[in-house]
Amino acid sequence: MWTCESLRKLSQGLREMGHEIGRTLVGKLLHKLDYTLQSNRKTREGSNHPDRDAQFHYLSDRVKEALVAGQPAISVDTKKKELVGDFKNAGREWRPQGSPEEVRVHDFVIPELGRAVPYGVYDIADDAGRVSVGIDHDTAAFAANAVRSWWKLMGRERYPNANSLLITADGGGGTGSRVRLWKLELQKPADDLGLPITVRRLPPGASKCNRIEHPLFSFITGNWRGKPLVSYQVIVQLVAATTTKAGLKVRCQLDQNTYPAGIKVSDAEIEAINLTRHHFHGEWNYTISPNPPVPKR
Repeated sequence: MWTCESLRKLSQGLREMGHEIGRTLVGKLLHKLDYTLQSNRKTREGSNHPDRDAQFHYLSDRVKEALVAGQPAISVDTKKKELVGDFKNAGREWRPQGSPEEVRVHDFVIPELGRAVPYGVYDIADDAGRVSVGIDHDTAAFAANAVRSWWKLMGRERYPNANSLLITADGGGGTGSRVRLWKLELQKPADDLGLPITVRRLPPGASKCNRIEHPLFSFITGNWRGKPLVSYQVIVQLVAATTTKAGLKVRCQLDQNTYPAGIKVSDAEIEAINLTRHHFHGEWNYTISPNPPVPKR
């Protein structure tokens, strides 16, 4: 467990034991024993919850019901945070031979530029997305504002007769199932939009199954491959320029608001949320309804 043995080191160790052998023969012997060079594979995402499949079906059925009824259903998540500046970006891009774009050797944050926090909202029925590029912390307030902005800029026009909003999300980050601030912040768009907002979560250890990952985030990554993200403007333009043959449309906007981290939510604030937990795993599935309007004096 505590060593990393190359063919050279293995053959050297065998020679120290009295065997006459070289690294080429060691390699052949390993292949005969069905050993090959392999990299790590990302497959483990946490514990396998006993209701994993049931939650997948519950979520999928509710999404289908919303789409059939013509109601908005969106998938939300934060894309990987990106350093802003002349840093190496994965992938390759066509350039004149022998003139690769020069970038920094070390990936240390540039204080005056900071990091970009892309938060995506993907409209499942419309194959359209909106990305808010934040400049501050990835908090529940930032996420809720991204949802509110999507509705005002895209959702309201697409669903003029909407009477509900369904959000699908994974269980981590600023919108995690245990994050009190997320529920508190969702009450604000529910009140502003006058729509009940229903949240359906993926089961634990299934973040890569989030709808937004493949149809939106993967194409954004492909579109900016090999391009240093030298400024927020470049990031916004590259995201907004993302398209597919299937007709994906993406809008992107910079969110320059600040979102302090570490905000505590009191029990009294939680009690004031107009939240109804569903019978099946109410910690994952719940609806936040608009509060009755306060009568004017």
